[in-house]
Amino acid sequence: MLPPSGPIIVLDPAHGGTDAGARGEAVAEKDIVLQIARSARAALERQGYRVVMTRNDDSNPSYDDRAAMANGYRDAIFVSLHVASTGTPRTVRTYSMLFAAPADPLGAAAGGGSARAGPPVALVSWAEAQRAYVAASRRLADLIQGEFAQAFAGSPSNSESVPVRALRSVTGPAVAVEISSISAVTPDALTASGEPLGNAIARAIVTFRQAGAGGGK
Repeated sequence: MLPPSGPIIVLDPAHGGTDAGARGEAVAEKDIVLQIARSARAALERQGYRVVMTRNDDSNPSYDDRAAMANGYRDAIFVSLHVASTGTPRTVRTYSMLFAAPADPLGAAAGGGSARAGPPVALVSWAEAQRAYVAASRRLADLIQGEFAQAFAGSPSNSESVPVRALRSVTGPAVAVEISSISAVTPDALTASGEPLGNAIARAIVTFRQAGAGGGK
């Protein structure tokens, strides 16, 4: 195993506790993603990354608690793990955060300028924290998806940007990964995806960092 280096990887197994997530035959998403996260963590650590998990049991931290864990590190990459209820079996998709256009209560967009001048606002809403990292997160998502397309046959080549609640409060590069599907693949097949998933993410992060797109706080 290589000594820890580079950014800290925060793996976020979705759901937990009373929130089971998607359900298959005698299996729940919350349990599958936890097992996948543990396997992915081992694979990433073998590549020399330090990895932390937002949960390592059947707890259900709030979205804000999960984001706060990632935000507590100076240089972190956040990966939220999910299992889809539908989709082509044994494929994986990567998502980055998509925000709606910000509102302009002073009419700057329509009138060509603000009605009043003043210093820029330094405070950022917790719900808008990811907005400054959208471009970096999208680049990372595309790189990860490119690796998934090779590691998981049938997976798309490009990532997508959608509103993902788990990502919006993270102050750093953040993506969501969704594996298909809990209704069409056996639990053992799903959990076996953890190691190749971690290896693919590791390769993408190397490229991401070499391109100078660290996006740290």
